[in-house]
Amino acid sequence: MKKTASRFISLVILLAPGFLFAQTQRPDALQEYKNGSYEQSVEICKREIAANANNLESHVVICWSLIRLNRYQEALSYARAGRDISRYDARLIEILGEISYFQGRNAEALQYFQEYISQAPEGQRIDMVYYFIGEIYIRLGRFRHADIALSTAVHWMPGNAAWWTRLAYARENAGDLADAVRAYERALALNAQLADARRGLERARQALTPR
Repeated sequence: MKKTASRFISLVILLAPGFLFAQTQRPDALQEYKNGSYEQSVEICKREIAANANNLESHVVICWSLIRLNRYQEALSYARAGRDISRYDARLIEILGEISYFQGRNAEALQYFQEYISQAPEGQRIDMVYYFIGEIYIRLGRFRHADIALSTAVHWMPGNAAWWTRLAYARENAGDLADAVRAYERALALNAQLADARRGLERARQALTPR
């Protein structure tokens, strides 16, 4: 009987640290964001900010999640509050650029994205920043500028077929048809199902054919 009790006590001692860890482990807003659980990430961040209004990481993660949920105005308020904590945080600068982009404020978005490039030329979001810049220039009909930006985007992320398609579209509209064909072909090599790339390749090839 004593041996059984002793074994039980030993087992409790061995398991206690894991049990306590499970009981005290806090929800991880960033992990929820990475898992695609954006609403849960937002709720965790709101609780963290309520507990500590100067929690910069919570402001960053809640903005990422709100952007994914298309709640741009709400994200804007948290991004501004985050900049009050850290004026030059590159992540918040990029976030403000994205919000401006999605709300159609092209000049403001470009300003934020250029500021991000200056501060973090090899930052974690540098590929997305150049992609957004390219899309803005397409909106503005400045296709050669779009070519430069999107060429840089695919330099950082060469396996993104959708971005190669947009690069090809910019080149096609700039009149660089041979380069457009090559970019469309690259997109289709990465993803043969892209209808936009197939149609674009057909248009560019036809435009290159002498009549």
